[in-house]
Amino acid sequence: MRRDDFELRPIMESDLEMVLSWRNSERVRSYMYTDHLISLQEHRAWFERVSKEAFPTVLIFEYMGRPVGLKSFTQIDTRNNRCHWGFYLGDTELPRGSGSVMGLMALEFIFEEHGFHKVCAEAFAFNEGSIKYHERLGFVKEGCFARHVLKNGIYQDIVLFGCFKDEWLAGKDRLEKRIFGQGDE
Repeated sequence: MRRDDFELRPIMESDLEMVLSWRNSERVRSYMYTDHLISLQEHRAWFERVSKEAFPTVLIFEYMGRPVGLKSFTQIDTRNNRCHWGFYLGDTELPRGSGSVMGLMALEFIFEEHGFHKVCAEAFAFNEGSIKYHERLGFVKEGCFARHVLKNGIYQDIVLFGCFKDEWLAGKDRLEKRIFGQGDE
């Protein structure tokens, strides 16, 4: 796997139908807070809102020039230099580790290009894959919201994560080596 095979770019209107099909898939929807089927009208309204942000807050992740996932930044707080993020891979036919590449590139984008101090994240406690993903990328568990989100008729716990720019930068080289196979880890 080569870094040059991947790219993050701002979402475009021409991506909307593809992104909506990813977002409405059971595989993605089952891990989202909002799990109803999203209409095209609702999706377009969302796109109009995010298009007005000061910088691109929704990015399409590409592999070999093909859109395969989405990374978004929300709750942008410029006073305190922090935000939240969300993500999903829409395509499942990808090299192992592609999600980690998406996370690495997104953290470079928000920390190095936009100078944020902290990225916050949340995951359902039952989503072990997301919890491990955040830990691999250098996020630290900061707490838990107990019985916080009603999902399929059951109140679910939410695990809270934080990643600070200075700590992430300190571990970035090791992470890159692990992802791209240049290290001994």
